[in-house]
Amino acid sequence: MDDEELTPATRYLGIDPGLNRTGYALLEQSARGPVLCEGGIIRSNQEMNLAARVHEIASGIREVIAEYHPDVMVIEQVFTTPKFPKSSIIMAHARGAILFAAHDAGVPVVHYTPTQIKRLITGSGRASKEQIQHAIKNELGLKTILEPNDVADAFAAALCHYHTIRVACF
Repeated sequence: MDDEELTPATRYLGIDPGLNRTGYALLEQSARGPVLCEGGIIRSNQEMNLAARVHEIASGIREVIAEYHPDVMVIEQVFTTPKFPKSSIIMAHARGAILFAAHDAGVPVVHYTPTQIKRLITGSGRASKEQIQHAIKNELGLKTILEPNDVADAFAAALCHYHTIRVACF
């Protein structure tokens, strides 16, 4: 029996919040490094009112938490740009639903800024989505990039926390 069988893996649920599409990715810590276990998208129906859409996101996150039992949720913080102020408000609605679902399930939440995630994953706080996808592909030894980019961004958030914790433990 190896050590991995003795110690249960830590599961990180990365979230890329969005009102239309929320990406999620489950990273599991193993003796060999980070492992992508699952990833997907939670969509809200754009024809529904805001309250119904926020409810859809919360319900989807609850299902993911119930199925995969993460030890921690890692979520991207809201960012604002003067050019698109409405985007941060929309993202805040999605984050509220996600944070509610996590708290309701007793899952602790860790927040990182987009710049922190990009810097840790690629070395540049201004990395493009494509650079993030390629960095993840290389880290995991995948043959193709992780798509859609919502899942890649969610995995990047989880991977950011994985590496932050690893460094903090040494």
